[in-house]
Amino acid sequence: MSFRLWTPLGAVILIINALQWMIIEAISAGAWKNPPYSYATNYISDLGVPDCGSQFQGRELCSPMHTLMNTSFMLEGVLFGAGVVLVARLVSGRARRVLMTLAIAHGVGMIVVGIFHGSPDGPSFGLALHVGGAGVGILCANAIAILAGSSGSLLPHLAYRVFSVVIGVLGIVGVVLVGVSESTAGIFERASVYSWLLWSVVTGVLLFAGRQAV
Repeated sequence: MSFRLWTPLGAVILIINALQWMIIEAISAGAWKNPPYSYATNYISDLGVPDCGSQFQGRELCSPMHTLMNTSFMLEGVLFGAGVVLVARLVSGRARRVLMTLAIAHGVGMIVVGIFHGSPDGPSFGLALHVGGAGVGILCANAIAILAGSSGSLLPHLAYRVFSVVIGVLGIVGVVLVGVSESTAGIFERASVYSWLLWSVVTGVLLFAGRQAV
């Protein structure tokens, strides 16, 4: 595959990945009827728990579409990882290697999230792997956004560079604030995830548009 092809391909993959996550999350949340799923208080991982009626941290879990959501978790890891590896070819030197390493680590983390669901009813190592995988996935993806902005090699525009750094930092802040209150846990977790999904769309659109204009 030529250099001119892999950049737009990576850009499209980043966009598709963000869209599939948001669509599948909305479908999975909409199928959760009793009790109603809350974007503010429920974790995203709750949508992947197969044990209907189980209790976890005061939340009653029942996700009819858990298989779909877990598939989305794993698909996200593959697509985001592949998309970043492809567009990282625009970056030179050590920054490229770091971006690719972070992308691969993110992909592995999200695949682990999809395989080992966040349920208290399963083996303890399963929940530990789920939390660990989510932590790696979230931190690596936001670090990618920060590095892409700070290096200036992916897209040199100042507005994009500032956006990438700010959105990545806000994503990490979201991780820190998840445990502040049970009533806002879902909000801050989504801030830490939607940050890199937004970055994916913006980066993908700009890279694709730029390559088509060449």
